[in-house]
Amino acid sequence: MTTKLKLYLDLIRWNRPAGWLLLLWPSLAALWVAADGFPGWHLIAVFTLGTILMRSAGCCVNDVADRDFDKHVKRTANRPVTSGRLGVKEALAVGVVLALCAFGLVLTTNAATIAWSFAALAVTLVYPYAKRFVSMPQAVLGVAFSFGIPMAFAAVQGEVPLLAWGLLLGNLFWVLAYDTEYAMVDRDDDLNIGMKTSAITLGRWDVAAIMGFYGAYLAIWAALLEAATRGQWFWLGLGGAALQVGWHFALIRGRTREGCFKAFRLNHWLGFSVFAGIALSYI
Repeated sequence: MTTKLKLYLDLIRWNRPAGWLLLLWPSLAALWVAADGFPGWHLIAVFTLGTILMRSAGCCVNDVADRDFDKHVKRTANRPVTSGRLGVKEALAVGVVLALCAFGLVLTTNAATIAWSFAALAVTLVYPYAKRFVSMPQAVLGVAFSFGIPMAFAAVQGEVPLLAWGLLLGNLFWVLAYDTEYAMVDRDDDLNIGMKTSAITLGRWDVAAIMGFYGAYLAIWAALLEAATRGQWFWLGLGGAALQVGWHFALIRGRTREGCFKAFRLNHWLGFSVFAGIALSYI
């Protein structure tokens, strides 16, 4: 592997798939709900590949936007752009190519999905700068990481019903939960450089708030998807997710960097549990 290719793979976090899995599971769940069952291999491929590409493009934009801050944070100081091993223009060029590839996939769907993809791109570009001005920038990330939900409904139904926005709201609480865990890892560094995060804003209420966010996510999705009528598979999926929430509490209650980072990295299994319960409920 060439040095340049390795830098590009580091830039897009290729060795850390947890990031795109956090985007993927709610998008696939929304596809199943919108289609009232299996949505077809074409849409599964479009949303899976598109998720990987757009998350990778978002990493490029984020690293360029945060390059002067990341050098003061232990976890991010060695990122390719921050360390100077990749230039700003080159990193942005990689992001543009990836975003165009994702847009090419969107073009194989319908007009409604194409239109909503521009809104999704706008939110993706705004988030890296929200950390400078918004006390809870994780809420902005929540919208960005949930936009696959309305796009999934648009791809299947040609429109975005109220249900899609309700599921987006519920998913936003999940993003608030896991990204606050992530922010707890860097809280000391972020305080020193003046970065705004939910972990700093919530202070000593961080753990309690995270548990509340998880609860809101599961409760909203259960209510909107009429859990009482969906059978045992759906309840098993929700139950598996709820058990993981309890595990996360054990990991983050001490507020250690290692525990909080582990909790964040394992969140994709929580999302998978919810998705699996939804998909199997249609069998």
